[in-house]
Amino acid sequence: MQESYEVKLNMLQSGEINEIVIEKNDFIALREVLVQREDFKHFSGNAKQGGQVVYTYLEVPRS
Repeated sequence: MQESYEVKLNMLQSGEINEIVIEKNDFIALREVLVQREDFKHFSGNAKQGGQVVYTYLEVPRS
């Protein structure tokens, strides 16, 4: 499953997709992959009601 998260994050980074929607049960697994990336600060997660998190990629890293 971690490989599929890496693929999705790469697609988001390259602009192939605009966002990734992660369900509450998958959040920890995706976060483990995400924090190991060099471009970690370019990803922005927005929590939604019900536990979903929508990730987008920022051109300028957050501080």
